[in-house]
Amino acid sequence: MLHCITPGPAMNAISAPLAADGEEAPYIERGTPAFLRTNIAFLCAGIATFALLYCVQPLMPVFSAEFGVSPAVSSLSLSLPTAAMAVCMLVASAVSEAVGRKPVMLVSVFASSIITIACALMPGWDQFLALRAVQGVLLSGLPAVAMAFIAEEVHPRSSGYAMGLYISGSAMGGMLGRVITGFLMEWGGWRLAIGGIGVLGLVAAVIFWRCLPPSRHFVPRPLVLRGLAANFAFHLRDSGLRWLFLEGFLLMGAFVTIYNYVGYRLLAPPFALSHAVVGLVFTVYLVGIGSSTLVGGLADRFGRRRLVWIMLTVMLGGLGLMAVDSVPFIIAGIAVVTFCFFGAHSLASSWVGRRARMAKAQASSLYLFCYYMGSSIIGAAGGLAWSWAGWHGVTLLVGATLLLGLIGAIRLAWLKPLPQA
Repeated sequence: MLHCITPGPAMNAISAPLAADGEEAPYIERGTPAFLRTNIAFLCAGIATFALLYCVQPLMPVFSAEFGVSPAVSSLSLSLPTAAMAVCMLVASAVSEAVGRKPVMLVSVFASSIITIACALMPGWDQFLALRAVQGVLLSGLPAVAMAFIAEEVHPRSSGYAMGLYISGSAMGGMLGRVITGFLMEWGGWRLAIGGIGVLGLVAAVIFWRCLPPSRHFVPRPLVLRGLAANFAFHLRDSGLRWLFLEGFLLMGAFVTIYNYVGYRLLAPPFALSHAVVGLVFTVYLVGIGSSTLVGGLADRFGRRRLVWIMLTVMLGGLGLMAVDSVPFIIAGIAVVTFCFFGAHSLASSWVGRRARMAKAQASSLYLFCYYMGSSIIGAAGGLAWSWAGWHGVTLLVGATLLLGLIGAIRLAWLKPLPQA
């Protein structure tokens, strides 16, 4: 197991923006041991969270066959937890303002790993879906709080790179969840596959616990629902943040819809690939891991507004490649879409943290609320599109979503920046 240097007593004593000597506590900067520990921690947190969430995606055709449900109903195994996570993140971020960032994230990762193992033991479809919804509630404690931790603790000149590395962990988790699930499915069935992912989540949770430094710039605030609503209203009055929230909704909706139903396409004739081979197709997530880090670093140098619309434009090109009835073209298209999605998400999510002038956790949770609601709503609509016209229906839906996203990205490029954005 990977061991990290545990912060000493002096570091643990720091819980406010001022260090023990009365001076302002330093921010975490690239090139320091604290930056390395932070990135290892969030890499593991991203792996755990998104492997647990997306492990069901390559199993949707299996659920359709075993439980006799349609593709749209099978997609509820992902849409329900993402919807629950989206709603509960609005509260989880507020809880973290009161009790601290790290405790909320630790409970989230450990508890959701245990629930995943329990999902593998459920006897019926309804019970399985109910536990998946509970898992979404538990998973809500990490994503919005992670973004707030990075915005608070990492120096602005390093925040884009740090956010990119966190999203790299998300990409790694999404890839491992799909690939490992595919192989375990071939070997021992879907229950073994999901249980194995739960064990992987527990291992990653332990590393996260050991590596993440304590907050130095966090100031606890009482949990007041009226104040929470006021913070949300404050952020929604900012037109720039509204466009970023919409961008997250459309980006995630398009991306998840592609991954939800490409398995149905590849498992069916004329391709008729095995579950293990379809799982290997998801190794294209590796390009997302490189993309988020690369594009996040470029954003620190050249600015986010110059890059977002480029990512959306190239995503449309990748969707066009996937329309060709050829496995190499489909894989190439998935790779292009994945690269641009993670790049665009890295840009938009770090932009939210920079643009929000106060209550950054609530700004992040609003962005992720829209992001995961896009996954739930557009992802479920993709099942209806598949039933209506197969992959052509999915392509029309995703293409329309990306065109709307491109309009939003162009609008963001002309947005007047705030002084600190």
